[in-house]
Amino acid sequence: MSLLITDECINCDVCEPECPNEAITQGEEIYEIDPDKCTECVGHYDTPQCVEVCPVDCIPKDPDHVENEDQLMDKYKLLHEA
Repeated sequence: MSLLITDECINCDVCEPECPNEAITQGEEIYEIDPDKCTECVGHYDTPQCVEVCPVDCIPKDPDHVENEDQLMDKYKLLHEA
């Protein structure tokens, strides 16, 4: 399951540089996560780094992009082993 940033985001800029997949970008109003690039840091870290650094706890799992750990690892491999 990829993650998403809710409208509670305060645009503090700490999540974007932490993402090893470059899945986080500045949107029109708040930061956004590209579900095609988000692996919840599977393949990189034990926990999602954006969630670890977010001061307002606005990065939940995205219910519209449900993926299990194997699917996230497959996505990681496509992004980084090509």
